[in-house]
Amino acid sequence: MRRLCYLVLLLIGVHVQAQSNINAILAAGLTDAEHFTNDFLAPFSEGTMHNISNGWYNSGDAKPLGGFEIAIIANSSSFKNKADKKAFILNTADYENMQFVDGSTSKSVSSALGDLEGIMVFVEADIAPGVTARQDFELPSGLAAENINFIPSAFLQGSVGLIKGTELKARFLPKIKAEDGSLGLYGVGIQHELTQYLPARKVLPFAISGVIGYTHLNASYDFTKSNIIDGENQHVDIAMNTWVFQAVVSTKLPVINFYGGIGYMTGKSTTDVLGTYTVTSGPFQQTYTDPFSINKDAKGVRANIGTKLKLGFFRLHADYTIAAFNSFSVGINFGSR
Repeated sequence: MRRLCYLVLLLIGVHVQAQSNINAILAAGLTDAEHFTNDFLAPFSEGTMHNISNGWYNSGDAKPLGGFEIAIIANSSSFKNKADKKAFILNTADYENMQFVDGSTSKSVSSALGDLEGIMVFVEADIAPGVTARQDFELPSGLAAENINFIPSAFLQGSVGLIKGTELKARFLPKIKAEDGSLGLYGVGIQHELTQYLPARKVLPFAISGVIGYTHLNASYDFTKSNIIDGENQHVDIAMNTWVFQAVVSTKLPVINFYGGIGYMTGKSTTDVLGTYTVTSGPFQQTYTDPFSINKDAKGVRANIGTKLKLGFFRLHADYTIAAFNSFSVGINFGSR
């Protein structure tokens, strides 16, 4: 699991480093830089929020008082075939200074998930009477350009049965630190079995529950050493909060069971670009401190289907979620009941 977490940090680093011409992006002026970065990062933030919201249940049958389960859960959300998430339309009419070198006024450019390369833009302005300064630069590409077409996550999750068909859940990833970044996650959830309110509930071959789960992710990536742009303490802090509300149904068989759910996810991500950045080229040369913060909301209906194998104390489950970003989840579980 630790290696998977390092991969998440690598992805964060790649999409930060994808803006290797951040000097040029800021050279377009703070307003244009913030506008572009918001559109560039939005799909990555949305995909990650959908990803970390998975894995809250593997059965509609809530554990009885004292029953417990401990799991290692891994998720993978693919964006390989999502052209609308890998690019966005950049319309120069929405920017104060940025223009396409080829004279276009609108075209598709890469997001942090994409692979479009070689798109040149420029900024130009008068810096003195009769003196014009111009800066040309290439827009950044994204993860697909590095042959990465998925977003992963992994964490520990535990659950324990309380009274009256209620199960308390918690998930946790201790802060993993790498040379240039860190990543941590925690969450809490609750599952309440509704089958208990139905007649003949003890002989029904299925179980129905409602599940609510909250997940928080914190990540940081420091790129001061990359020498992308002059300045100090240059880093990105990312905070994500998501909620899921799901109805779950599952079979009640001794060894292998099947489950499915439908529900809704809502989340918010904040990406803070922090530190000092000194622009040394182009018509808008100046130093920026903590230049901007990017906010992204995500929400949508989701549905999943999965199976769980129970062999005494050992269990294994896998499921597939259909949402704005489709995901595959797998878990290795240990527990009673």
